[in-house]
Amino acid sequence: MVVARLRPDGSVKVDRDRLDQLYDQLGTSGADGVVSRAMEELAVRLSKVESSYKKGDFEEMQRAARSMIAISEQIGMVTFAQVAEDVKTLALTEDSTALAACVARLMRIGENSLLAVWDLQGASL
Repeated sequence: MVVARLRPDGSVKVDRDRLDQLYDQLGTSGADGVVSRAMEELAVRLSKVESSYKKGDFEEMQRAARSMIAISEQIGMVTFAQVAEDVKTLALTEDSTALAACVARLMRIGENSLLAVWDLQGASL
């Protein structure tokens, strides 16, 4: 018998050009505010997805995931938006295994994306 060890990938892609564009359009202060509010909203909605999943409230989970897509795209969180889209799509299907895997991935990617943008925000944009 062969045992395969799975190593979940939590790497993220942040669209630095999108962030630069946001800073060019709004200036440092304005963009900092937008990014900070977006990150707060994403953290709240990430928690909402997790709690909705645990409660079996898949419609609420789908709504939370849908709202995360636009917010994450606005601040260049490419991978986060893609995984949120997967969760949104799977939320109302019968594929509980795929949904469980995608929710777990969204938690990993969400945390890593928030940290990546936080780090970039601290760097000179």
